[in-house]
Amino acid sequence: MDVVLPTPGTYVLGVSGGVDSRVLLDVLHKHAQQGGRYKFVVAHLDHGIRKDSAEDRRFVQALAKEYGLPFTYNTVDLGSGASEAHARAERYAFLNHARVASDAQAVITAHHQDDLLETAIINILRGSGRKGLTALSSRPELLRPFLGVPKSELVNYAKEQGLTWREDTTNQDDTYLRNYVRHNMLPRFDDQARAQFLAIIDKLQDLNFELDTQLLEQLKAQDIPGTINRLWFNSLPHIVAKETLATWLRTRQLRNFDSKTLERLVVSAKAARPGQQFSLPGDHIMKVGKDYLALE
Repeated sequence: MDVVLPTPGTYVLGVSGGVDSRVLLDVLHKHAQQGGRYKFVVAHLDHGIRKDSAEDRRFVQALAKEYGLPFTYNTVDLGSGASEAHARAERYAFLNHARVASDAQAVITAHHQDDLLETAIINILRGSGRKGLTALSSRPELLRPFLGVPKSELVNYAKEQGLTWREDTTNQDDTYLRNYVRHNMLPRFDDQARAQFLAIIDKLQDLNFELDTQLLEQLKAQDIPGTINRLWFNSLPHIVAKETLATWLRTRQLRNFDSKTLERLVVSAKAARPGQQFSLPGDHIMKVGKDYLALE
């Protein structure tokens, strides 16, 4: 399988027990045996969404033992009504904690090409901005080496290697938007449509990189580091102001905001009286001064 490996070091592998992460574990372990310069920690979060979720944990724990790798897990009780967003937030919080505790360079997950396309479709349906179509990508602390690999190739690999895995029954529930897209929309893409969609995402990634670079340069040029000159901000067209504010929030590691929150903050930043404060996700506030905007 054609996979771009990370640089040698210590990594936390997010392993749910499904076929995708099962293949990730097997592929990376084989490469580690050949190079000998990798250390992997198998990490598993039991969401408590399904009654049989403890069996997933025991399955992954047995796999880690079979491969001779350290294993860490946590259990939370989200319940059957938990949203995808809540479950995802809990998972990444756990994986990041495991990364820090293991002194690892990054977390590695098994997201693949089908996940990339599904996420883009979902974010289009939700009205996400330009970043929504390219939301599923690798970052220095979060690596996704399978993004160029279709799901079918992972399944074929698992069958050829005689691997076993756990099936998550909630993956068949079309009340979840991702499952609906997976079962009813993505299968309608033939090879040509799939290739065209991937090409669009690729081009948008390049465009986003250029735009983000320019926006960061503008933020670095502000009079007071970490703040925004309010007079300059108020002169920006509304859509440019939204992109500028979104980039500013991301530089402070604030990513859990939606388009409505962003709209509210831009209007507040331009129209509020000096001294007013506005709440943000993650216990942050935006302070509006006479001449500046600041985050605390």
